[in-house]
Amino acid sequence: MKILGIGVDIIYNKRINNLIKKKSFINRTFSFNEVINSKKILNKTNYFAKRFAAKESLVKAIGSGFRDGINFKDIEIYNNRLGKPYYLINKKIKNFLKKKMNLSNFELFLSISDEKEYSIAFTIIQKK
Repeated sequence: MKILGIGVDIIYNKRINNLIKKKSFINRTFSFNEVINSKKILNKTNYFAKRFAAKESLVKAIGSGFRDGINFKDIEIYNNRLGKPYYLINKKIKNFLKKKMNLSNFELFLSISDEKEYSIAFTIIQKK
């Protein structure tokens, strides 16, 4: 197995707190399911900040940024029943990684964390 990309992003939570007050930011940045899942969370700022950082860290790991047809809503972050975060790898992301990095068999690893003022995400793309 070979690591093909790493990405990291850190975000000032107060910035996200100000942005999530605008419904347009939420609708442009997060999937329907991410918004629904946020309703179960008390600290909305950190919930959205961690997901924002995770989306940024993935496109940094790919080396593309948000271009070539990929936008924030194409990348979805969930947690397993134990709380471990992961990317939902949909068809658009699979096709993008196949085209951009010549990958058809890969794994994405995600770690996210937050404190009062900052949230951070780290992503690894590994070829199987």
